[in-house]
Amino acid sequence: MVVFDSIYVHPLPSNHRFPMEKYDLLHRQLIYEGTINENDVIQPASIELSNVERVHCPNYLEDLISLNITPRAQRKTGFVHSQKLIERELTIMEGTRMATEIAIQTNIAFNIAGGTHHAFHERGEGFCLLNDQVIASKWLLHKKLVSSILIIDLDVHQGNGTAALCANEPEIFTFSMHGKNNYPLKKEKSNLDIELEDKTDDKTYLYQLESQLENIGNKIEPDFIFYQCGVDILESDKLGRLGISRQGCKIRDQLVFEFSKQLNVPIVCTMGGGYSEDIKNIVEAHSNTFREGLNMRY
Repeated sequence: MVVFDSIYVHPLPSNHRFPMEKYDLLHRQLIYEGTINENDVIQPASIELSNVERVHCPNYLEDLISLNITPRAQRKTGFVHSQKLIERELTIMEGTRMATEIAIQTNIAFNIAGGTHHAFHERGEGFCLLNDQVIASKWLLHKKLVSSILIIDLDVHQGNGTAALCANEPEIFTFSMHGKNNYPLKKEKSNLDIELEDKTDDKTYLYQLESQLENIGNKIEPDFIFYQCGVDILESDKLGRLGISRQGCKIRDQLVFEFSKQLNVPIVCTMGGGYSEDIKNIVEAHSNTFREGLNMRY
């Protein structure tokens, strides 16, 4: 058996500050405990715009870069737009694209940010300006590196932008398991949507996930998997509304990595959401995703 070294993509330039401190803390924690070392970390540059234009409206992209998005549209994204914010977003997009390229060689790679699944063709919303997993998917298909892609979105919020962008893409199968009563109010149609009631517990959640992964494995044969592994499913999450323990979240990751291992296909993980009051819960849950991915590498 060959064990591949995994490489992790850290999307934030060292001189850039961003209010979501979990990204920096997660990076530090993984280094401190020895799960990864600095040689495993790559800091990408900005993505080539041609890769973005396969997914997003050129006029929207031009308005983003030139800071011409209207104040109303900015409020919908949850951000006040700035040059640094747009640079960061373009860097995150390249981080996931690079992770995709790396995973083809190593079977697994992580973007320590990413998972911007609320971004649509011509607009952003929900803290997402551009959709990294769809951009990376379209890059893979454009390069003819794969012919079938599975996106597993286990953030507590439905991947509405991803669903809409992939609605007419037969090569991309979208699976979202999310809170029924959570954001977004208007859900889009994924290839497979599983809606969860408020306070869903570990047993119910994990049974549903295992069952649906088995069903997907019987329907399609993907060449590549993207995993949106938000930890806002935690009971402690301020926005989540589910009842999942940290151990349940860890088992969730195990199930997804075991699924990719059984299929023998590469997987790229993007960290997604996490809004627990105690940031230690967020960092530990995200760290578990890295640890479990390493345990399952093949």
